[in-house]
Amino acid sequence: MTETVVPEPTPEQAALFARVRRMMLIAGLTTALAVAAVLIAIGYRLLRSEGSTVATDTISVLPKGARIVSTGLAGDRLVVTLDIGGATEIRTFDAHTLKATGRLKFASEP
Repeated sequence: MTETVVPEPTPEQAALFARVRRMMLIAGLTTALAVAAVLIAIGYRLLRSEGSTVATDTISVLPKGARIVSTGLAGDRLVVTLDIGGATEIRTFDAHTLKATGRLKFASEP
């Protein structure tokens, strides 16, 4: 069998090959860094997602004779409007933890 002989590259060709290898190495490292950054960002978002909170059961005691008039969401707050013996009261709760965050009472002037 005959073997093809590959001639030795000239010094200019060797310098060009070295330059191309260096540029390919830089391009490969840059691509690997970009892919790693994207994967880290996706992982961070998945671990910190809002939907991964633990469900909690909470009992809030209302005064005797109180009734809930309306409920609603305002940002990250749960707003409950109560009618307590003719007086209106608004209570707010954190939507994630369901802990009471505020109370606003309305009273009529005498």
